[in-house]
Amino acid sequence: VKFVSHFVPQVQCCLESTQAVPAARLPYRVKLSAGKHYAWCACGHSKKQPFCDGTHTKKAPSISPFRFTPEKDRTVLLCACKQTKNAPYCDGSHLKVIYQDVVKYLKGIFK
Repeated sequence: VKFVSHFVPQVQCCLESTQAVPAARLPYRVKLSAGKHYAWCACGHSKKQPFCDGTHTKKAPSISPFRFTPEKDRTVLLCACKQTKNAPYCDGSHLKVIYQDVVKYLKGIFK
């Protein structure tokens, strides 16, 4: 008798974030249109970065998108690291995130 088991246990984990996660390490260069309504992803989980696709409702319900309407057409840098203090615009906070990545990497090498 040959016994073949095709049962593979699967564990699905969907922890809710209470802090934003970086979507990228560098800001997004985006052309904005005057009078158009935008929703910038503040949680980092959206698949349509830098804009919200509603993913926060399941992955980070405590983090809402930042809604804004530009007064004039312009090209801007929108934050991708989600650490800016000037949402939705980049304020250079990604440099701190990149630095933290480097430190973490170096600590891993020297363990």
